[in-house]
Amino acid sequence: MKTINDFNFNNKTALIRVDFNVPLNDAFEVTDATRIISAKPTIIKVLEDGGSCVLMSHLGRPKGVQDEFSLKHIVPKVSEIIGVEVKFVSDCVGEAAEEAVKNLQPGEILLLENLRFHDEEKSGDKAFAEQLSKLGDIYVNDAFGTAHRAHASTTVVAEFFPENKCFGSLLAKEIESIDKVMTSGEKPVLAVLGGAKVSSKITIIENILDKVDHLIIGGGMTFTFVKAQGGSVGDSICEDDKMELALDILKQAKEKGVQIHLPVDVVAANAFSNDADTQIVDVTKIPDGWQGLDAGPKSLELFKEVVLQCKTILWNGPLGVFEMETFSKGTIALGDYITEATKNGAFSLVGGGDSVAAVKQFGFEDKVSYVSTGGGAMLESLEGKTLPGIAAIQQ
Repeated sequence: MKTINDFNFNNKTALIRVDFNVPLNDAFEVTDATRIISAKPTIIKVLEDGGSCVLMSHLGRPKGVQDEFSLKHIVPKVSEIIGVEVKFVSDCVGEAAEEAVKNLQPGEILLLENLRFHDEEKSGDKAFAEQLSKLGDIYVNDAFGTAHRAHASTTVVAEFFPENKCFGSLLAKEIESIDKVMTSGEKPVLAVLGGAKVSSKITIIENILDKVDHLIIGGGMTFTFVKAQGGSVGDSICEDDKMELALDILKQAKEKGVQIHLPVDVVAANAFSNDADTQIVDVTKIPDGWQGLDAGPKSLELFKEVVLQCKTILWNGPLGVFEMETFSKGTIALGDYITEATKNGAFSLVGGGDSVAAVKQFGFEDKVSYVSTGGGAMLESLEGKTLPGIAAIQQ
């Protein structure tokens, strides 16, 4: 795996694909700078070598050129985080961009305008990628969040740098972290899968059954498994058409020697509301008119025991409706257990939109080994798919 550490950027221009698709408020201020902060080590390495950086990214889903999606809005924030005044050019290809790059001095940073102002970016247009390739000596992909897209800037552009292409430090870390869980992790290996639907996690479950020793299933998809085995789930979310599949997953797990752990009790509510009446009930005996919205105390005791005996842990998906305080206790408790296991030497990887949101909300971000920055890309990696942005560097 070629990374930026394999290159000396002295007097070279690094063309870096970053993921600066960050949220902005109505005043166009960045409200969560995690992705910018994550790209900093790669940028600093190039500058310290005596090189310059040309940064390219998309922002949002613009239809043509739309001012609200211009990357000029994030220039002050990027400058502040990197500690270097960032220059900006109002296009990402063509004369203006090439001129701006030509004038770039070692130690300087140039941010190009939103790649998606050009339709050719998403269509993976080769001529557009070739224009981008003129803007640097070495191509660095550091955008894990878009590595599952075969876009011009994430995949096709790499063809024009047969020898001079590499992973940035963020993308290299993502690859290493997923590899630890999927192939090289110390056993026992545990995956915690939560979230609402079995259907959105089928491919992940099927792919990881060969890699894990324990699988904790939580969140809304619990009830499809419970009902499939004859339990009463009341008004809980349930995919009746996936019950056969749930039984098949349980059968496969048994054949492969994987222990599946489902909740044994839940916090049930008589409405989908933070102020609903609640009761703790057996997961197989939820009364009509009630729905399970969080893992119960007995379940959490069982889960704690499993988490603390494992050496490699993947967490993807919450145990309950953590957005409502009443039903956040299970997810918080799980975060505490994974924190304790990590302190004891386990490797813990958190990935997938909702779990990342929960980890940030409840302050676990610095207490686990690694929090993935790429939602869709992370999930596709766990499904065993080869991501085009990664394959393009490895070819």
